[in-house]
Amino acid sequence: MEEIDVYVAEYGDYLEEIRKRLYRVVIVFIVSFLIGLFSTNLFVHFFLTFLKVKDVIIVATSPFQLLDLAMTTGFFLATLITIPFAIQQTYTFLSGGLLPQERKIFFTLIPLTVVLFCIGFTYGFTVMYYAVQVIAQVNIGFGIANLWNVTQFISQILLTSALLGLIFEFPIILTLLIRLGVFPVSFLRAKRRVAIAIIVIFVALLPPTDGLSFMVMSLPLVGIYELTIFLNSFYKRKVPLEK
Repeated sequence: MEEIDVYVAEYGDYLEEIRKRLYRVVIVFIVSFLIGLFSTNLFVHFFLTFLKVKDVIIVATSPFQLLDLAMTTGFFLATLITIPFAIQQTYTFLSGGLLPQERKIFFTLIPLTVVLFCIGFTYGFTVMYYAVQVIAQVNIGFGIANLWNVTQFISQILLTSALLGLIFEFPIILTLLIRLGVFPVSFLRAKRRVAIAIIVIFVALLPPTDGLSFMVMSLPLVGIYELTIFLNSFYKRKVPLEK
C-alpha cells in the first residue's frame, strides 16, 4: 500500500491530466458522432448528387438500412474529427517535456500527417468514382440493370478511401521507426519484395475488383514505399547519427 501511495503522490498529477484529456477526446467523439448521425440526410443527398453515376439506381433494400447508414456516417465523421484532436491533445500533454528539436519534429509531422491522409483519401475517392462508372457501363453492356444498395455503395467508397488515406501515412510511421533505431533503411530494401506482396494482397481485398483499379491503387503505394527508402537514405547521408 505504501508503494501505491508513493506512486500516486508522484504521478497523480500526470494521471489526472491524462484522464482529463481522454475525457475531452471522448466528448469530441460523441458530439461528432451525434452530428454525423443526425445529418445523415444531408450527407446522403450531397453524396449521391456529387457521386451521380449514369445508368445506376440507388435503392434501399431494408427499412433499417438508413439507420445503418446513419451509424456509419456518424462513426466516420467522429473518427475524422477525433484523430486530429487526439494528436493535438497528445502534443499538448508532452510539449512540456520535449526538446526544441522534438517540438520542431511534431510541428512538421502533424500537418504532414493530415495532408497525406487527405491526399490518400482524395486519391482513393477519385479512383472509386471512375471505377464505379466503368463497372456500371460494363453491367449495362451485359444487359444487367444497376440497382445498387445505398449502404454498401456509400460505405465501400468511404471505407476504401479512408483505408488508402491511412496507408498514405506509412512513410511517416516508417520514418519514425528508422529515426528511433528500430530498423535501418537497409531493412526496407531487403524486405522490398515482401512489402510489395503485402501491398498487392491489401489492394486485392479492396473494392472494386477490376484489373485497372487494382493497378491504379497498387502503383502509388509501391511508389510511396520506394520514396520512403530514398528520402531516409538521403537524410542519413546528409545528417549522420551522433555517437
